[in-house]
Amino acid sequence: MSRTPRLSIGLPVYNGERYLAEAVTALLGQSYQDFELIISDNASTDATADICRGFAKEDSRVRYARQPSNIGAVPNHTFVFQESRGELFKWASADDLYARTLLERCVSALDEYPEVVLAHSWTAAIDDEGSITQAHEYPLQTDSRSAPTRFRSMLDGGGGNDYGLIRADDQYGVIRSAVLRKVAPQGSFYHSDRVIMTEVALHGPFHQTRDWLYFRRDHASRLSKAATVRKLSSGLDPRRADWLRNPTARLVAEYVWGYAAAIRHAPLSVADKRQCYRYLAQWLAIRGTRAANRAVRHAMPQPSDLASATPPPILLDAIVAGREQRIS
Repeated sequence: MSRTPRLSIGLPVYNGERYLAEAVTALLGQSYQDFELIISDNASTDATADICRGFAKEDSRVRYARQPSNIGAVPNHTFVFQESRGELFKWASADDLYARTLLERCVSALDEYPEVVLAHSWTAAIDDEGSITQAHEYPLQTDSRSAPTRFRSMLDGGGGNDYGLIRADDQYGVIRSAVLRKVAPQGSFYHSDRVIMTEVALHGPFHQTRDWLYFRRDHASRLSKAATVRKLSSGLDPRRADWLRNPTARLVAEYVWGYAAAIRHAPLSVADKRQCYRYLAQWLAIRGTRAANRAVRHAMPQPSDLASATPPPILLDAIVAGREQRIS
């Protein structure tokens, strides 16, 4: 591909043969076409490499790289961004699904609102078979013009609930590459994904398309299902497996320190930084003990914890490329 695409999509994958083809098909079938898809295979031992090479041979937008050894999820995420060329960037998951219009609507929002640094849509959860199990409206105030308000909302998670899986998956939105280059790279500590997205939010507001266009697959083998903080962190980066150098207390402390560092580095006024520090202190005072206990247990909320009684009627097979044959 000689011409520089406007959007780069980075897809890190490790042993993703079960869902990878479906995810890549959904991305390549987007109504918005001006993108490159960078797939970084983290030394997979299954059929991932064959699947990736097949797509790269068929579609010139696909760039495939294979790591010589397992470098961990975070370095692999960093790698695909470093390889990107577009003015816009999106991380993609090898097991999720995407409505055909997701990229188009995200790019349009960034064009319409120059102050917005990230655009995404509401997120719904799907099971192993691709059936919707829950769908919630986006709970955060990341669209606020006030940086401290965005920061407080990211900390609180919208109404005091854990905003991880299903409710707010900002990391998989379309981000302005120039902004992403200004923030600290994602760490490999507990909840490091929240820290990097909070720092992005300190650079500007987010835009959420008020429709379910992103479908996150919830299955037992997701890294977020790791039983302990150490297992999660060592999956993010194998070097974290050394318990002497990386005790659990350190992995949790880095999470809290990451927020403070994000405030310090953000392009904010002195007054806004002070307000963000106040919110951080309040959050630590109110939720610190409970958050630490949850970190030790790593008791992440399960779909049943947040599930609505009846998910909204989303015709997944009609809006995701590659699933047309499922419609009877």
